[in-house]
Amino acid sequence: MAFCGKCGSAIADGAAFCGGCGAPVQAPGSAPASPPPPPPVTAQSGQMSANVAGLLTYILGLITGVIFLVIEPYKNDRFVRFHAYQSILYCIAVIVVSILWGIISVMLGPILGTLWSALGLLLQLGFFLVWLFLMYKAYNNERYMLPYIGEMAAKQAG
Repeated sequence: MAFCGKCGSAIADGAAFCGGCGAPVQAPGSAPASPPPPPPVTAQSGQMSANVAGLLTYILGLITGVIFLVIEPYKNDRFVRFHAYQSILYCIAVIVVSILWGIISVMLGPILGTLWSALGLLLQLGFFLVWLFLMYKAYNNERYMLPYIGEMAAKQAG
């Protein structure tokens, strides 16, 4: 198939003029014109993909969750909104459990409180591992729902 040397449009076989711009077509014996070079690559508008935005909603918990619920165009993306709400709710749950754990630790006294606090370190490690898991799932474009928290996040995200 031949292409117009002026505008790059495809030219039907046997045509004397380009259907796109009207330029005369080269003689049949001459070499066919090559297609025009592709347009230059323009920079993206600075928008990151939804999976990266979903991952970033978990980075600072409440803060990044709220940020991604407010800024364009992510506030309209259901995937990002879900992860932002789940990040916020998960962070609130971790704070509440940590406060309650600390109160119980103080109420148990010095000996039992120390043992209780040691168990609290394992609990904090578990929270950290769940946080990493949620970021991994968001980056892989998966909408993983935590029990209770995920359901509430899904309702809020719409």
